[in-house]
Amino acid sequence: MKLLPFAGGSRLQQPRRPAHSPVRPLLLCFSHLRWNFVFQRPQHLMTRAAVTHDVIYIEEPVDSVGLAGWLIAHDRGVTIATPQLPPGGSHEARVAAQARLLDALLDARVPDIAWYYTPMALEFSDTLVPAVTVYDNMDELALFHGADSRIRLTEARLMARADVVFTGGHSLYQAKCTLHDNIHPVPSSIDRTHFARDAAVPLADPADQAGIAHPRVGFFGVIDERMDLDLVAAIADRCPDTQFVLIGPVVKIDPASRPQRPNLHWLGGKAYADLPAYLQHWDCGFMPFALNDATRYISPTKTPEFLSAGLGVVSTAITDVQHPYADLGLVGIAADADGFALAIDVAMAAAADPGWQQRVQRQLASGSWNSTWAFMRSEITALAAPARETAHA
Repeated sequence: MKLLPFAGGSRLQQPRRPAHSPVRPLLLCFSHLRWNFVFQRPQHLMTRAAVTHDVIYIEEPVDSVGLAGWLIAHDRGVTIATPQLPPGGSHEARVAAQARLLDALLDARVPDIAWYYTPMALEFSDTLVPAVTVYDNMDELALFHGADSRIRLTEARLMARADVVFTGGHSLYQAKCTLHDNIHPVPSSIDRTHFARDAAVPLADPADQAGIAHPRVGFFGVIDERMDLDLVAAIADRCPDTQFVLIGPVVKIDPASRPQRPNLHWLGGKAYADLPAYLQHWDCGFMPFALNDATRYISPTKTPEFLSAGLGVVSTAITDVQHPYADLGLVGIAADADGFALAIDVAMAAAADPGWQQRVQRQLASGSWNSTWAFMRSEITALAAPARETAHA
């Protein structure tokens, strides 16, 4: 990672492209999620975009120890740019500082695509005039714990500016479909080759899991206000002979609030590359989501990932899990510890059925991150062509 300083009106040093490299279209992505936090929708899409575009992924600011500047890193063809700002200062001053940093970073280059995951980034990027503005509305951020009070108003501005809006699932699409005339439901997809269980090439059981007895029921993902911790404790108490493995970083909640039981194993966050080894040694997956504002419109990426790993899955009644997965008999739905205990047994039996596995594979074949990106890119390309024609008229 490289720190690129910025002071006053001086220009920011740019990462240089080799002289022989062709100029490619620039995609500027604004995200509330750290690139190295959890590998999910933005990372899947931006790494695919980077095949044909220069992609700069702009994170939210971190505190600096001196002047404002950029932390620049590179991963999978994507440039990750993290603004560093001196601590303190008013909201308006920090927005203005980010606007100056963005101007310096672009160095008069106009992005072909401005891609937003967070509407709040519009506060410092509203002078951009890209060919296409994309709002990939993967979550209803206004309903998350600690959400900025300005987010609803700023999202309305972004909706008015966006040329195309994608939503992270069908329930969120239903909530937003009247707010834009070019909006599409684009549920999260699956990297099947990454998670698929290959009996011919078994993966070693990770060291921090190898000593845990079976049956093992697992969860992976961010552990925050969307997890029903009381339900987790109740399930563990109801199923004392089942071991529950929970993987993921703890954010926005007190880590001490996680229930402690002999059969609950909190293993912390893991790299995306390491997840298949954990899942390959589980007997079932579970998704004990709380039913609250933060989960009202979620479309968990882990649903198809569990299924691709050959695991049966049990979840609380999340709308985008019920439809289509539970409707197709691929995921069990439960409301309480007794329901989870029964549904876990049913899910493990189903996973041992070749016919069920074939139905899973047929369902998963209908979507992939490659096909998702191809669809999104086609929508953007259709919008970019008239913009180019207008610019050259």
